[in-house]
Amino acid sequence: MSGTPTERERPQRSGWRFVRDLAIIVVVALLASFLVKAYLVRAFSIPSGSMERTLLVGDRILVNELVPGVVPLRRGDVVVFRDPGGWLRADQGDDLVKRVVGLPGDTVSCCDDRGRLSVNGHAVDEPYVVRAPGSDRVAAEDFSVRVPAGRIWVMGDNRYDSADSRVHGTVPSDDVVGRAFVVTWPVDHWSVLGRYAHEWDRVPDAR
Repeated sequence: MSGTPTERERPQRSGWRFVRDLAIIVVVALLASFLVKAYLVRAFSIPSGSMERTLLVGDRILVNELVPGVVPLRRGDVVVFRDPGGWLRADQGDDLVKRVVGLPGDTVSCCDDRGRLSVNGHAVDEPYVVRAPGSDRVAAEDFSVRVPAGRIWVMGDNRYDSADSRVHGTVPSDDVVGRAFVVTWPVDHWSVLGRYAHEWDRVPDAR
């Protein structure tokens, strides 16, 4: 009958449709991958020992850039942020990585009679912190600070070798690039970066 494809035409058309669909899938996948890398996830390398033992020098991490623009910051998050000014030398780049200890309005103090950090009067057990030999304190110095609006208080996990908010002050929330969520390299360091929610979620909100 006129207009009816022959047996030879059918497989040819099916073959072209398959190639066309495959090409579309590949293009969409590449575009999605580019958009994810460009706008949602970025990779960073750890330049110093200030976050040991959580992060070691040379570790590669992936950072979720939806934080804090879409997803809010939370206490305990490991974040990458741009140098607010004066934290780094010119040859050290522009980005730093620390742990969020205080949110806007929080009162952060150290240390209680067991050497622990307190936030809004609640002492936090921090198993990730490197302590000095023979000391139970998570930081060498006593301090108490209220975090201003629009800013965060950050500290390294290796607090005896970390120039953080105790030295440079609070960080503007707008300077946060994103939240680190996984160590990708080297392979033997691969791990998911948690925020120890079972500890930090017990901290009461600021009054």
